Parts: sequence; C-alpha cells; structure tokens
Amino acid sequence: MAETILQNPAPRRTTKSAAAFRTISEVAGELDVPQHVLRFWETKFPQIHPLKRGGGRRYYRPEDLLLLRRIRDLLYGDGYTIKGVQKLLRENGAKAFTSGGEKPAVDGTNVDKLAPRQRAELEDLLTELETLRGMLDGTAR
Repeated sequence: MAETILQNPAPRRTTKSAAAFRTISEVAGELDVPQHVLRFWETKFPQIHPLKRGGGRRYYRPEDLLLLRRIRDLLYGDGYTIKGVQKLLRENGAKAFTSGGEKPAVDGTNVDKLAPRQRAELEDLLTELETLRGMLDGTAR
C-alpha cells in the first residue's frame, strides 16, 4: 500500500467581503438581534427589502445591512420607538441613513435646526433636569 500524503487545501475565507450579500442568519449574527426581529422590521420599514430567492431565502445587500444597523442603533441605543424611526426615515430617506448622513436632532449638534417652540421646550426640560439634579445632590450628602 502506498502512503498518501494529504496536503492542506487552500485556506478558506472566514469572512465575506463588504460587498457580498448576506443571509438572514449572518445579518442577525452581525447585528446581535434574532432573525424574527429582522423579519418584523421588514413589515414595519418598507425601505428594507432583501432579495428573496427560491424557498423564500433572504439575501441582504450591503446597503440593507447599513440601514438595519442604523435602525437597531436608533431603537436600542438611542431609545427611539418604531414610529419614531419610521418618521425619521420618511423625513430623511433611507439614503441619509446609509450614506453616513447626519444624525437626527437629538445629540445637540443639530439643535439650531429645531423649531423655536421645540428649542424652548428642550431648554425648559434642561432647566428642570438641572434643578432636579441639584435637589438630588443636596439630599444625597
């Protein structure tokens, strides 16, 4: 019997390129959300429309992934509601979310774009919060 020597095959890629399409399980893993949440978001945000192939398998484009990541950040990180994110998408469009557009006016950098009434409400809230902080600091000591 001749001894056969197995050669190592060429190393396999462990990650896809940024331009590659991804399955729902890959997207769910990258975003750390369950697959059913992604399917639910598809019903709430018409801007999300992955390609569907035979058997209904979903393939997400890179721009879909960017949009989903932004939606996740707004919902889970910034505390927006689904209706709030829907409104932002209607006002700003999905392109603004995926092209690195500016954040909605909640982080202080876009306060100048608020209506005067909204700005006054925010200033009143800030004053009230500062008063409450002062009260808490006084009682905590």
